[in-house]
Amino acid sequence: MPEARQFRRSIARFVRRGSKFCALAAAIAVAFTGQALAQLKVCNATPSRIGLAIGYQAPSGWTTEGWWNVASQSCETLLKGSVPSRFIYVHAVDYDRGGEWAGTSQMCTDEKSFAIRGTEDCTKRGHLVSGFFEVDTGDAKEWTIKLTDPEEQGGRSR
Repeated sequence: MPEARQFRRSIARFVRRGSKFCALAAAIAVAFTGQALAQLKVCNATPSRIGLAIGYQAPSGWTTEGWWNVASQSCETLLKGSVPSRFIYVHAVDYDRGGEWAGTSQMCTDEKSFAIRGTEDCTKRGHLVSGFFEVDTGDAKEWTIKLTDPEEQGGRSR
C-alpha cells in the first residue's frame, strides 16, 4: 500500500508540473501570436544605405512620415498593425551613391524626422515637396516594399 500511495503522489506532482508547463506553453504561444501582427516593412536590396519616407491616406487625412534609415541588405518595420491604406506612397534617397526613388505624387517632407498631416501648401507651411511613387497593396493587411537598384527589374515593391 505505501508504494501505491507514493506512486499516486508522483503522478500528482507530475500533473501539477505538467499543468504549469501547459499554462506556460499557452502563455508563450499567445505572446508569439500577439507579436505576429500585420505590418508595413521595407527591404533595402541595394549596396547603399537609404533614407525612406512614406505617405498614406489615414482616417484623419493624408499623412507623410520619414525618415527611416535602412542599412544595405536589410529590412525595417515602418508601421506595426494593418497597412493603413490600399495605396502607400514612397520616396527614398540613396545616401551613399546619390539618386532617389521618386514618382509623380507630390507630398510634403522635411530635412529631418517628420510626421506631416496634409499634402497641400507644403512650402507655405514650411515643408519641402518631394515626388513619391505609388504602391498598390491591394488591401493587404501586411506588405513589404523591396527597393533595388534601378537597373534591376521589378524592384519597387513586394
